[in-house]
Amino acid sequence: MKPFVVCAFLLLKVTLGNACASGKFTESGECCSLCPPGFEVKVECGKEDTTCAPCPEGTFSSSEDLGSCLPCAKCPHSIPTFSPCSATQNTQCECDNDYFFLSSYSLCAPCSKCTRGEGVVRQCGPMGDTVCATCGPGTFSEAARSTDPCHPCTQCSENEVEIRSCLPQSDTVCMEKKLHILSRPGQTDAPRWPSVEVVTEDGKTSPAPGTTDLTTQEESSNSNILVYVSVLAAVVLGLLIYVAYKCWRSCKQKKALSKARAAELGTSPEGEKLQSDSGVFLDSYSLQDNQPSKGNMRDKQDSRLYTNLPPQRQEEVERLLQEGSGRGWRHLGAALGYEPEQLDLFGRGEAPAHTLLSNWAQKEGSTLGLLCSALARIERPDIVTALNCPVQGVSVV
Repeated sequence: MKPFVVCAFLLLKVTLGNACASGKFTESGECCSLCPPGFEVKVECGKEDTTCAPCPEGTFSSSEDLGSCLPCAKCPHSIPTFSPCSATQNTQCECDNDYFFLSSYSLCAPCSKCTRGEGVVRQCGPMGDTVCATCGPGTFSEAARSTDPCHPCTQCSENEVEIRSCLPQSDTVCMEKKLHILSRPGQTDAPRWPSVEVVTEDGKTSPAPGTTDLTTQEESSNSNILVYVSVLAAVVLGLLIYVAYKCWRSCKQKKALSKARAAELGTSPEGEKLQSDSGVFLDSYSLQDNQPSKGNMRDKQDSRLYTNLPPQRQEEVERLLQEGSGRGWRHLGAALGYEPEQLDLFGRGEAPAHTLLSNWAQKEGSTLGLLCSALARIERPDIVTALNCPVQGVSVV
């Protein structure tokens, strides 16, 4: 009798496995309960069911699970709090439009955009980044970077025929059932001359002037098709040549950048060692942040805050950093102490220089003296001049 009970228990466990949300069972065969939002596991499921306890102060749990509560995030300096942390929801910070609060780095990061074939399920905002999903049957999205949901597919009318069905990446392609460029003219479309044959001197016959020659019409139609195919082939060939040129140019720029970085690392043994150990590129100028300057010492540093600059001056600095000449916003971010992962997040937006300086200006001690010193280390005297920094306030390394 006992083996029968064990087999029945195992069969019941396998049958109810898909219906059990936690996927775990007690020794008696009951499904382990999940802790609701705002609670965490106090005693794990085993002999008895799961025992839950409320989240301690300063922590939260926003979904049903079998884990512990997470610590609440804190909004950075000068970023207002949209909603405080509660037992069921993390802190929400009020970032600018097209930005969301990334709690793991405690900064406002640019919103993601859905790729082709995907639509927005949840808009980017205080609740987090954009949530995308693949377009389902009957919907599509052709945009490479979109913030809209999937669009409904087009339905062909009665006078059209469907030549390609709707796909997640493209809409339905319809064509009229009667196209003049493809249809052969009927016998009643144009007046026909009487069929008269003319006998030539060599004994051959030919149609009289003005009579309809079906063979000539077919040859003309075939000639038009060849012209269309030739034009299409030329367009495809041009696109292939353009793509090959862009790839070649990109590879050439990457090789030049690699040589420049290798040359910079060659002048700094510490930078070369760090690159070989961790695989992370460190600019030789960023290694000198904690070293004493060998040039003119900082006799006087500009203590004005960057946020107090006029908007026109800030836009000028962002434009100079965004342009391709010289070292740009990534080098400045490294000199200001940002990690490569954070700089990659800034690079996802349309104005990474504005994102970098806006985030840095929210930190304490974001003075023009520190900014000018970092610009001097990355060899951008043009931006230092635009900021009107005092010469004695910039250390030359």
